[in-house]
Amino acid sequence: MNAKWLFPHRFRLIGWIIFVPLLLLGLANRYADFRIRQLNVSSWLLFGEIGNNLTDEFAGVGVIVGLLLIAFSKEKVEDEMISRIRLEALQWSVYANYLLLAIAMLTVYNGAFLEVMVYNMFTVLLVFIGRFRWLLYRHTNAMLTL
Repeated sequence: MNAKWLFPHRFRLIGWIIFVPLLLLGLANRYADFRIRQLNVSSWLLFGEIGNNLTDEFAGVGVIVGLLLIAFSKEKVEDEMISRIRLEALQWSVYANYLLLAIAMLTVYNGAFLEVMVYNMFTVLLVFIGRFRWLLYRHTNAMLTL
């Protein structure tokens, strides 16, 4: 993976700072119906005025931005081995994501499938971060034992 497409290393911390509170906001919105009143908007569409609260959109976009910053920030030392591990983890996460999606398509129906699709928006990045960190941990431990 070409390092010129990666964010500077300090962006990983910024990603965590964005990700954690907006994940909690998204979960509170989803399961406790928590809404930020300041995010109420109304817009005119073809059939009249429609009101909407943008809390879930705000949380979803924030989670995606946070995960992107965490996933694609450079390591302190970014070399060929790290690039190979990053690419392998990305490929593995795409395979795992579509395997999970295929299983969900065959086993989950109706409204529950919509719930699966909401979480599926984040699975590629979450699995990638977990796999990349695991491979990096194993690589670092292997280097220390030599």
